[in-house]
Amino acid sequence: MTDPAYLRLRLPLTASPFTVLRAAVRALHPDTRAVRSFRTARKRFYRQMPCAHAARQAAGDPPSG
Repeated sequence: MTDPAYLRLRLPLTASPFTVLRAAVRALHPDTRAVRSFRTARKRFYRQMPCAHAARQAAGDPPSG
Protein backbone atom coordinates (compact mmCIF):
# COMPACT_ATOMS: atom_id res chain seq x y z
CA MET A 1 0.00 0.00 0.00
CA THR A 2 1.44 3.32 -1.03
CA ASP A 3 1.22 6.38 1.19
CA PRO A 4 -1.64 8.69 0.02
CA ALA A 5 0.54 11.74 0.65
CA TYR A 6 3.17 10.30 -1.68
CA LEU A 7 0.58 9.60 -4.38
CA ARG A 8 -0.50 13.26 -4.31
CA LEU A 9 3.03 14.28 -5.34
CA ARG A 10 2.37 12.63 -8.75
CA LEU A 11 6.02 11.90 -9.47
CA PRO A 12 7.32 9.70 -12.26
CA LEU A 13 9.01 6.45 -11.31
CA THR A 14 12.30 7.82 -12.64
CA ALA A 15 12.38 10.87 -10.34
CA SER A 16 15.53 11.30 -8.27
CA PRO A 17 15.39 11.37 -4.46
CA PHE A 18 16.19 15.09 -4.52
CA THR A 19 13.24 15.72 -6.85
CA VAL A 20 11.01 13.77 -4.48
CA LEU A 21 12.21 15.87 -1.55
CA ARG A 22 11.62 19.13 -3.44
CA ALA A 23 8.11 18.02 -4.37
CA ALA A 24 7.41 17.10 -0.73
CA VAL A 25 8.55 20.53 0.44
CA ARG A 26 6.38 22.25 -2.16
CA ALA A 27 3.39 20.09 -1.22
CA LEU A 28 3.17 21.71 2.20
CA HIS A 29 1.52 25.11 2.52
CA PRO A 30 3.96 27.91 3.48
CA ASP A 31 2.00 28.56 6.68
CA THR A 32 2.39 24.91 7.63
CA ARG A 33 6.12 25.07 6.98
CA ALA A 34 6.38 28.14 9.22
CA VAL A 35 4.85 26.59 12.35
CA ARG A 36 7.70 25.65 14.69
CA SER A 37 5.69 23.09 16.64
CA PHE A 38 5.21 21.03 13.44
CA ARG A 39 8.97 20.66 12.93
CA THR A 40 9.14 17.01 14.03
CA ALA A 41 6.15 16.08 11.89
CA ARG A 42 7.62 17.90 8.87
CA LYS A 43 10.94 16.09 9.26
CA ARG A 44 9.13 12.77 9.49
CA PHE A 45 7.13 13.64 6.34
CA TYR A 46 10.29 14.64 4.49
CA ARG A 47 11.94 11.33 5.45
CA GLN A 48 8.92 9.22 4.50
CA MET A 49 8.49 10.56 0.97
CA PRO A 50 11.88 9.38 -0.42
CA CYS A 51 11.36 6.04 1.33
CA ALA A 52 7.93 5.63 -0.27
CA HIS A 53 9.42 6.53 -3.65
CA ALA A 54 12.24 4.01 -3.27
CA ALA A 55 9.72 1.32 -2.31
CA ARG A 56 7.63 2.14 -5.37
CA GLN A 57 10.72 1.97 -7.59
CA ALA A 58 11.72 -1.39 -6.10
CA ALA A 59 8.24 -2.77 -6.69
CA GLY A 60 8.22 -1.44 -10.25
CA ASP A 61 4.75 0.06 -9.82
CA PRO A 62 3.36 1.96 -12.80
CA PRO A 63 3.03 5.75 -12.40
CA SER A 64 -0.15 6.83 -10.66
CA GLY A 65 -2.47 9.48 -11.98
